[in-house]
Amino acid sequence: MLPVYERIVGLTDDVCDKQLNSEYRDLARAMTGALCRKRPSPLTSGQPRTWAGGIVYVLGRINFLGDRSFLPYMTTANLCAAFGVGESTLHAKARVIEKTLKTRIFDPKWTLPSLVGSNPLVWMAEVNGLLVDLRTMPREVQEEAFAKGIIPYIPADRQDRS
Repeated sequence: MLPVYERIVGLTDDVCDKQLNSEYRDLARAMTGALCRKRPSPLTSGQPRTWAGGIVYVLGRINFLGDRSFLPYMTTANLCAAFGVGESTLHAKARVIEKTLKTRIFDPKWTLPSLVGSNPLVWMAEVNGLLVDLRTMPREVQEEAFAKGIIPYIPADRQDRS
């Protein structure tokens, strides 16, 4: 699977470095790795450029790449052109990826680091049977959630740096 990984990552790196950003590049690498580790891996059939386009498209759906109010912004048509694939092919690969990795909009695992603070699903947890936003909980609760890997950082610590 290493040659497949390297071919796909070469394509995603190129598009992300030229037209998106390093956050998309890094997540595309991670998603490609996750797909390569699946048994059986869907990446064993099909062209690398179609999988590369599908991977970036799925990440774009999760992170609102097609929404002009978010940066970076890129239309589906431009993404297809960047990878040299058709929209129907891109959507077909995206469906396979989304099903295989069980992704969804606001998926905390695949959210860009710059959007983590504004993603409500990253901060939600059940406490004593109630769904709560951990950003509003006392610091000791946040520290425990951070230590358990439930939240990516303690919000007050991040605000102190700004």
